[in-house]
Amino acid sequence: MLSEYIDRQLKKAHYKLLKDGTYFGEIPGLKGVWANEKKLEKCREELQSALEDWIMFSLHKGQDIPELKINSKARMKEYA
Repeated sequence: MLSEYIDRQLKKAHYKLLKDGTYFGEIPGLKGVWANEKKLEKCREELQSALEDWIMFSLHKGQDIPELKINSKARMKEYA
């Protein structure tokens, strides 16, 4: 379930080559999920890492995650 969510979100990613020669990637609708690297493949890897961190942080804070069918508040209480 989580891997499928990550894959779906990464398919929505937008990448662009900046004037300084680096690549910038972001996922629309997920504030703060972005990466900037010299190589496109590294940018993709860093964007996935940023997404994974964002998911964990959101769950920790009890925030809902768009399109992921997890009630994070209830789940976090189970682990408290």
